[in-house]
Amino acid sequence: MQTISLRKGRESALVRRSPWVFSGAIHHEPDGLADGDLVRVSDQQGQPLGVGHYQAGSIRVRMLHFGTEDLPENFYTRQLQQAIDVRQQLGLADDPLTNTYRLVHAAGDGLPGLVIDRYGSVAVVQCHSIGMHRQRQQIAAALLQLLPDVITTVHDKSSKSLPERYAVSLKDGILAGPDVQELRVLEHGRRFRIDIANGQKTGFFIDQRENRWLLGSYAKDKRVLNTFCYTGGFSVYALLGGATQVQSIDLSATATELTGLNVSDNGDFTERSEIATADVMDWLKEHAAADSYDIVVVDPPAFAKNKHRRHKAVQAYKRLNARAIQVIKPGGLLFTFSCSRVVDRQLFYDTIVAAGLEVGRPVRVLHHLGQGPDHPVSLYHPEGEYLKGLVLRID
Repeated sequence: MQTISLRKGRESALVRRSPWVFSGAIHHEPDGLADGDLVRVSDQQGQPLGVGHYQAGSIRVRMLHFGTEDLPENFYTRQLQQAIDVRQQLGLADDPLTNTYRLVHAAGDGLPGLVIDRYGSVAVVQCHSIGMHRQRQQIAAALLQLLPDVITTVHDKSSKSLPERYAVSLKDGILAGPDVQELRVLEHGRRFRIDIANGQKTGFFIDQRENRWLLGSYAKDKRVLNTFCYTGGFSVYALLGGATQVQSIDLSATATELTGLNVSDNGDFTERSEIATADVMDWLKEHAAADSYDIVVVDPPAFAKNKHRRHKAVQAYKRLNARAIQVIKPGGLLFTFSCSRVVDRQLFYDTIVAAGLEVGRPVRVLHHLGQGPDHPVSLYHPEGEYLKGLVLRID
């Protein structure tokens, strides 16, 4: 194991247990390091600070272990067991009405660069660092060892989350167990189809579970518009919550088809559910003038993947939310979200303020929302909080 040393004064972040070492903090790194290599990190005087995965790029090392000792031999098994313990503490592991949740949330579970989602008997592994991907077989074996009565299949879905230089020759697929590409899961007793092979992320937006439940509690006798509906999670909760009508809109025909299947799997809502494949902004402009809603959900994909696109993303959030506010009845609700990591909570809030001012209607904040507790955030790594949400009353 080779050693990377930091510039003078740059060790403070690691002393505070921050899991990321940026390239600008590095004083010296030896020649010949390969992406994914395990490296020691020291201060400029050679004092060891910890061990992590090396990767060329802005985030040069993702720290796995802090202190002077080497990485424990049982590191992955230990960290996975701690992650399982957290989900048991949350009541998710043994909930007969919910068998899908995030099992590992990267640095929030002490495994930066690794996401694992549980879908019934299937664990979907998504690596965001080359170091984690090189350990995927060890991780899969540990999962089967720790959850022998729960997980029977481990699926790798990392090709789109890793650098192209590494992922160009990768193929997603089964790491252990029988091949499963599609399955049905339960969330609060609601039924959802999961397309592991072709679905976005790992197949489902698990992070919105509590927010979908909240929407359902407001939906009785309401007319609901779910934009960027993807697989129809909010739509299903609204319909089962007693909404009189739910319209679901997404640009992807695959998404709206899956929305239709998920809606029908949860009951006969033929008279109360409408689904359209369309651009959300165009659809709002064309149809919303004659329509008004009690509840509107705005949950778009990330508008900004990096800081260079942040300004355009903020403008897009503003236009979209201003349009949504215009179509809400007095006393109605807007559930609005951003999953862009580079748009922090305050910037998102300020953007929604600007949208409200542009429309010129009274707006009150009822709820501040975020990702579910199975997406924990390390106290020393606030970047792990990515989902921001607001529930607004529009008068």
